[in-house]
Amino acid sequence: MDSQQLPVLALAGRPNVGKSSLFNRLTHSRDALVADTPGLTRDRQYGYSRFDGPRCIVIDTGGLTEERGGLAGQAAKQTLKALEEADAIAMLVDARAGANAADEEIARLLRRSNVPVHLVVNKSEGRTADEAAADFHRLGLGQPLAVSAQRGRGLTALLETMFGDWESPAEARVESDGIAVAVVGRPNVGKSTLVNRMLAEERVVASDEPGTTRDSIATPFTRDGVNFTLIDTAGLRRRSRVSEKIEKFSVVKTMQAIDRASVVIVLMDARQSITAQDMRLVRRVIERGRGVVIGLNKWDGMAPEKRENVRNDLDFRLRFLDYAPVHLVSALHGTGVGELLDSAEEIDEAAARDLPTPGLNRVLERALTAHPPPEIHGRRIKLRYAHQGGSHPPSIVIHGNQTEALPRNYIRYLENTFRQAFELHGTPMELVLRSGENPWENRASASKRKTRRKPSRGKFG
Repeated sequence: MDSQQLPVLALAGRPNVGKSSLFNRLTHSRDALVADTPGLTRDRQYGYSRFDGPRCIVIDTGGLTEERGGLAGQAAKQTLKALEEADAIAMLVDARAGANAADEEIARLLRRSNVPVHLVVNKSEGRTADEAAADFHRLGLGQPLAVSAQRGRGLTALLETMFGDWESPAEARVESDGIAVAVVGRPNVGKSTLVNRMLAEERVVASDEPGTTRDSIATPFTRDGVNFTLIDTAGLRRRSRVSEKIEKFSVVKTMQAIDRASVVIVLMDARQSITAQDMRLVRRVIERGRGVVIGLNKWDGMAPEKRENVRNDLDFRLRFLDYAPVHLVSALHGTGVGELLDSAEEIDEAAARDLPTPGLNRVLERALTAHPPPEIHGRRIKLRYAHQGGSHPPSIVIHGNQTEALPRNYIRYLENTFRQAFELHGTPMELVLRSGENPWENRASASKRKTRRKPSRGKFG
């Protein structure tokens, strides 16, 4: 396994053992459908883990059944493809139902794979680990790991068992040669042509045939004294169209490239409508906290009214991304290409910027004065002080009381205020709200008590 990339975890097992619940818990999302109906998931679902423990890419699958035809057979086919993409497999079983013939058949299938398989006993709440695992040793997949996807129990230990020795991709990203810029987008939008234009040479294969690029290619170069590493990626096409064996890795490789990058250029075709795939790709970039630049390619030669329609569509569909720069480019002729790299350099600097605590608190005070927080049950929410929590992406921690009740629109107002004040353009930012005591006040009070002169107690003190 490549320690410079996020590992891939595939969830396998028969239907209705909790794979989608586990996927949602690990990714902190509701992307996978969850219901008591077996077989609800029929296609692969991809996401980044956000649970405590080693990070990874998680693939939810539709489950394996003995039925080969119809929808169940299609789900099994998708599952087998996911297993070929994985660095580790978690075979889920149901602690309440116990082991059955279907579990034994799936275990035999997974043992033939060249990927490490971990037996995960889900729905184990109310049981000790030994009680939950007792019926599953006969599957021959090693020591069963008891978890509860519904309650989040045992998941950190599960991730540590599978990926505890994996090198942190964040560290690898920081140590990369210069600013790591990934170029991502749907097939045939001109990614490889754009990379060649940036490098001023035919470094990667460019063709009108969708899917020409089938792996992520990292290429270092220097522009105006600034070091970059460009990562060209395989195009993301709809999974129903992924038929060639060599192309099944496109989604995983693209997600790994996003994770390796500091800034991601999302390239779109100006001559086509913005698609749901474009939107999912943008959201994946934001989810990983990477800086984002939107490039509208093939802009040259378009009629004025068509250009206006594209602009309006982009403004509407990406209104949640109003902080990201948009560049109109022609990868073929070089128009606007330099501006993409200028923006990438500015965004990388913004993502790493130190935000001084006094400055953050001055901005917070001005924001509160201009628009005070609302009242909750007759008590006004108080926001007392702010400090930086991290970078890449920038994180600002605000302490106060009742912060959990702060409305989403007010949080958005604070985010925009900080973004404008510190020019955090192009990079996502995280606002962390905490309720409780001000530790700095306690330290200050203790310091004053130590330096205050002790009064005379007198004769009868």
